[in-house]
Amino acid sequence: MGEPLRTATTPDGRTLAFAVWGDPDGFPVVQLHGTPGCRLERWPDEDLYRRLGVCLVTSDRAGYGRSDRHLGRQVADEADDVLALADHLGFERFGVTGGSGGGHHSLACAALLPDRVVRAACIVGPAPLGDPGLEHDAWLAGQDPVNVEEFGWAIAGEDVLRPALEKELAGMAARVAVDPSTILGDFDLSDTDRAELQRPERMQIIRESITEQAATGVDGWVDDDLASVAPWGFDVGRITVPVLVRYGATDVLVPPAHGEWLAANVPGCVVKVDDDAGHLGSDPEQEIAEHVLWLRDGVPPAGSR
Repeated sequence: MGEPLRTATTPDGRTLAFAVWGDPDGFPVVQLHGTPGCRLERWPDEDLYRRLGVCLVTSDRAGYGRSDRHLGRQVADEADDVLALADHLGFERFGVTGGSGGGHHSLACAALLPDRVVRAACIVGPAPLGDPGLEHDAWLAGQDPVNVEEFGWAIAGEDVLRPALEKELAGMAARVAVDPSTILGDFDLSDTDRAELQRPERMQIIRESITEQAATGVDGWVDDDLASVAPWGFDVGRITVPVLVRYGATDVLVPPAHGEWLAANVPGCVVKVDDDAGHLGSDPEQEIAEHVLWLRDGVPPAGSR
């Protein structure tokens, strides 16, 4: 098994918690978790990463798990933390991938670390809210009402958002204690997403992550939501690193319009649309292998454009 808890110190003195999985001598990939999430979000069969020849690094984004909060952070600030991790581990060049709430943080690394990031992948990641992204109604269109409510809290500010997320977390933890596949509660998910949530491996990840992601409270979740509805602090149009943008046609957490906007605005990106999948994909091991081939070798997934 990989090392589930290691720490580094950022240049501004914060503790950054991370884990290393797979082949320590393999191609380095930094994987950025969703919202909410933590460093334990990976495929639980570590042999998959060994077979792929990957040294996978996962971290607790600031305020999650065992990482210190970075009050007032923007999406762009994730690049500094990823750089601190890479320097700590001696990675000169590496790939970065992020899913869902980690997707736009991966784009920040592509935009701001072009001399270090070989390639990046943004998997079911959101578009910016407002100019130069999607305007408010278009940004929310197609999202499940539970998601719309959460972003309404974020737009209202931390005083509204924090107590609401604390209540949401308590509900999630209670559901997971009974059945991890019900973590998303009343979301009207696609059939493929419901099937994915019932995979034994995914339920294992949910069980392991639910407590750890909020080990010190909901700061990370609060700050992720606030950063997602604010200016990101970088321009996706200035990305020069090769990027894979992947999204699902039946996604109700980050609807296809977000992926379409990114596909049209991330320069030269490779685009993969999963026509039959939602937010969670449909074949995790195959999709992980495809992402590794992209990040390491620049091989686009079959059916991409």
